Amino acid sequence: MQINEKQMSHTIIPDIHADFSRLEWSIKQARSGNQIIFLGDLIDAGKNVKSPVDLQVLQYVRELIDRGKALSILGNHELNAILFHRNYKITGKPLRSHSPNNLKQHNSFIFEFGIQTKAAKYWTEWMLETVPLWIEFDGFRAVHACWIQSDIDLIKERRPTGHLKQEDLEEVALKESPFAKAVERLVSGPEAKLPDPYFFNDNNGKARTEIRLSWWNSSAETWRDIALSVPNLDQLPDQKLEGDLLGNIYPQNAKPVFVGHYKMKGKPLLQTRKATSLDFPAIPCVYNWQGENDLKNDNLKIQTQD
Repeated sequence: MQINEKQMSHTIIPDIHADFSRLEWSIKQARSGNQIIFLGDLIDAGKNVKSPVDLQVLQYVRELIDRGKALSILGNHELNAILFHRNYKITGKPLRSHSPNNLKQHNSFIFEFGIQTKAAKYWTEWMLETVPLWIEFDGFRAVHACWIQSDIDLIKERRPTGHLKQEDLEEVALKESPFAKAVERLVSGPEAKLPDPYFFNDNNGKARTEIRLSWWNSSAETWRDIALSVPNLDQLPDQKLEGDLLGNIYPQNAKPVFVGHYKMKGKPLLQTRKATSLDFPAIPCVYNWQGENDLKNDNLKIQTQD
């Protein structure tokens, strides 16, 4: 969604995941008069959320949006919920499988709303109608997981505002078409297959051949530089990147872009001056954008830990 307006200040709030105390703290960090931008993943509590309240979070955010005080973008958890509570027309099977893993990921939402109930469909319909895949202002951009301009442009050809429609959902669920793959990268981030015969072992010891990419890292030159969430980088090839991989890296002459999604570790810190994830599950943070072309750590507000 493109928004042309006089420059104003904004507070960028990353993934809430049904944590109302995190939501309250985050909103309190907003400077007076700031419009709030939520980066998606309002729902589905993670393991660090002791008392999840999906409904309370959604109601609060919806009220802010209705009053013009906030905007939100679609996270992978919202998109997953939309698909989870709808079925293929021909087969009647869920657009997102009700597998044990997916049930676990969506557990706190299901606990409050049930599966494909009237309430679940109401709130996921609200997400579909209200929340776009991206927001672009004159001075900055916001997307849940990754800004790749070619993907934005492809989606804009069909959905200029970035709002998905009901008729897109079966295609998105199949993840096969260029449109569906572009949507997937925006909400879940880009991945790349390692060259043969390389693989790495993830945190659970499982062997994997695809890596997540730190697409904001403009200085990345090798597979080891651009890899995310790889416990032992020595397992990756120390080879130069080329082709599409380099094309995915966010240009340093572009507008600043904010994302969530990545469950960053350690103390919150900006990754680069042009692109950063604010998703630090262990320590809440927000960013107060005041019109700067280069992001500043001074504008990052971090919850002090007792």
